[in-house]
Amino acid sequence: MQYPLSLSFKKLALSPQISVRDPSGQIRFYVKQKAFKLKEAVTVFADEQQTRPLFYMNADRVIDFRARYHFTDTANNYIGSIKRQGARSIWRARYDIEYNGQVVFTIQEENPWMKVADAVFSELPIVGMFAGYVFNPAYSVTAPDGRVLMRLVKEPAFLEGKFRIEETLDIPEHEEIRIILSMLMMLLLERRRG
Repeated sequence: MQYPLSLSFKKLALSPQISVRDPSGQIRFYVKQKAFKLKEAVTVFADEQQTRPLFYMNADRVIDFRARYHFTDTANNYIGSIKRQGARSIWRARYDIEYNGQVVFTIQEENPWMKVADAVFSELPIVGMFAGYVFNPAYSVTAPDGRVLMRLVKEPAFLEGKFRIEETLDIPEHEEIRIILSMLMMLLLERRRG
């Protein structure tokens, strides 16, 4: 896959949808979260018309504070899962990417003060409309040995959320897919939390 990948979603959509494009502008993934579901259900498509599903991301329980989100392909092959680190994630968002019950990678917010400033300023009348231009959080994906493999960076935007995924080290394709799916699910969860 070619990097950086560009992610965009409309802030006012009823059902969250994310477009993922490569540097040439070609759509790589189109993510649609089903609205009004008790358990999270997200489908990742290969096209914006949503005719070719590639992956499914489903929660293992209704209450999502400690839920684990499992990833499968269309043949129901297990790819991995992501789980928020409960109380440790209140201050700084932190998620474990798992495969067969083992933590293989971690996603962590780089600067938690950025989220606090964004939340405070976005509540101010008129000024809050421009908070997305100033406060842009970033998240790092690290291996157990501490190496940073990928980064997810929020970019300045007005009426839509824009993010960029950067690869910092070469990784095998199956791990690359596991990490990208994890980033997409984390983005949906963090967006809902503010």
